[in-house]
Amino acid sequence: MADTALIARLDSRLDQLVNIDVGERGVEHLFEAALALEGRSLVGAAADALLVVPEGGTVVITTGSVSRAWITPELGENDGPSGAAVIARALVLARNVTCVMLCEETLLPAIRNTCQAAGLFPVTLEQAVIAKADKSLATIVMLPFATDDEGGLEQAKTLLAELNPDLLFSTERVGRNEKGVYHSMRGIDYGMGRARVDLLFDLALERGIPVVAVGDGGNEIGMGKVADHVKAHVPYGDTCQCGCGGGIGAVTGCDVLVTAACSNWGCTAIAAAMAARAGNANLLHTPGREALLLDTMVSNGLINSTHGVVDDSVDGFPRQSHIAVAELCRTIVSRAL
Repeated sequence: MADTALIARLDSRLDQLVNIDVGERGVEHLFEAALALEGRSLVGAAADALLVVPEGGTVVITTGSVSRAWITPELGENDGPSGAAVIARALVLARNVTCVMLCEETLLPAIRNTCQAAGLFPVTLEQAVIAKADKSLATIVMLPFATDDEGGLEQAKTLLAELNPDLLFSTERVGRNEKGVYHSMRGIDYGMGRARVDLLFDLALERGIPVVAVGDGGNEIGMGKVADHVKAHVPYGDTCQCGCGGGIGAVTGCDVLVTAACSNWGCTAIAAAMAARAGNANLLHTPGREALLLDTMVSNGLINSTHGVVDDSVDGFPRQSHIAVAELCRTIVSRAL
């Protein structure tokens, strides 16, 4: 039985670690706002929500951002895919769930390979049912999502009916603002070729399906929960550069919002909090696995969106910082393992 007082202390340290605003984006303001609303640790609340998913249940996960949409829909960024893979892996190992990953068809190959590097073998829905029944294989189901509003809404209705998910999880997935526009952190419209996955999350929230979201900038799914703070503290939060008349803030909310200076760090911390609760070190995201995922994302052409190059820096933060966060998260929760 986990020591609840110890777990609470560890959760708080994980929160503090991943919300150091090294990128000067204003995430500390968003963290304070989300923390006040939650009333307890953000990563702890997320870990609790994930661990109460029924054994053998279904979780829909989304990530992936078409980084230079005005140039090509083939290019995605490297913040998001590895973090989503980390969460999917922890869920499969902890709860034997079927994880269904949604993103643009153009980004499916890169994100599929990232998930496989995390230890998850890509399968069909039918194959996932077999694997879940005999617990013989850690799997991930990859599905493309529509890139137009009408198609996105129809697919959202169909997926919720067919999958009947127990929870939805989003990390570093851009949502539209109050004007219906998808913005980069530079306040530019980059909605072209982008999957309308936020429509699925809106519908899930309407139907009372739990939603956990991770973000670092204010333009992601889930940030609607702290919309006023995005407008007040994030560059272009109140006025974008595209002339639509709104800011970059996403309107889609969530039940549990995890903020982080880099969304991948938020996912690393959530996995650590899950490991501490379960007393299972296998749920941790390790420094070695982080190094492997960074290399995998480079080899699959995912971009360091801050610098505009394909390399193993994420959000402009160098390789060793991401490996260090994984090590520090593991060290923080080691007392519970």
